Amino acid sequence: MRVLAINDISCVGKCSLTVALPVLSACGATVDILPTALLSTHTGGFTGYTFLNLDDEMKKICDHWETLGLKYDVIQSGYLGSRAQIDFVKEVKRRFLKTDGVFVVDPVLGDNFTFYKGFDEAFAREMLSLCAEADYILPNDTESFLLTGERDPMKALSRLAEICPHPVITGADMEDGYFLCYFDGEKKRMPLKKVEGSFHGAGDVFAAAFAGCIGGGFPIREALRLSVEFCYRSILRTAREVEDKKYGMNYEKELCVLTDAFRGR
Repeated sequence: MRVLAINDISCVGKCSLTVALPVLSACGATVDILPTALLSTHTGGFTGYTFLNLDDEMKKICDHWETLGLKYDVIQSGYLGSRAQIDFVKEVKRRFLKTDGVFVVDPVLGDNFTFYKGFDEAFAREMLSLCAEADYILPNDTESFLLTGERDPMKALSRLAEICPHPVITGADMEDGYFLCYFDGEKKRMPLKKVEGSFHGAGDVFAAAFAGCIGGGFPIREALRLSVEFCYRSILRTAREVEDKKYGMNYEKELCVLTDAFRGR
């Protein structure tokens, strides 16, 4: 399985590509990367960070790859810093995804029901058009709201299922509990154990694990179960071991969840 991960590189604070590489590798994948931006740290909790947009370099990289005849079983996209990058990722999919390949989009837009800095409704509409080209999308509850205007997770799921075959809302507080909501021919829910607090990089950890599992041939429910177990165990370890959570999750010692699942496949 050859996977292309499209995301930023945050040099400090475990997230995006520095998470995707080891997690996808634990799923047995050969992982190539297409960085969208280079940051000295991630933007959540750090100040004074540097930021370098890589729009021009992305195009040069892909032009070189085309001469190598590269094709991918899975393409996974995460943080995209501009509407131009969203358009370019559509082109990357057309140029490099195998005919029977899988396209997974984590539509990074915001949290706590607000946009991240630099994003707005026009950006969300453009991201929705990328979601329409995906096989699987992985919005959090905020992102599902920003994409559809629906606060109710199950209503948002119905709207997202109109444009993507398999939307997954990665965590939603509902009247009867905390759930992962997904669509697999019909709307379904998976109960989640909630750990109080903010754990930077958890979404990237989950998205990479899911892309690896679904690309590795697991059915969607089993891919979600494995990804949830891996992410939950990583969060518990981080809650015990990490004092300053902005430096990311201690997921490394929980990679056995994935390596054990892939052993013998």
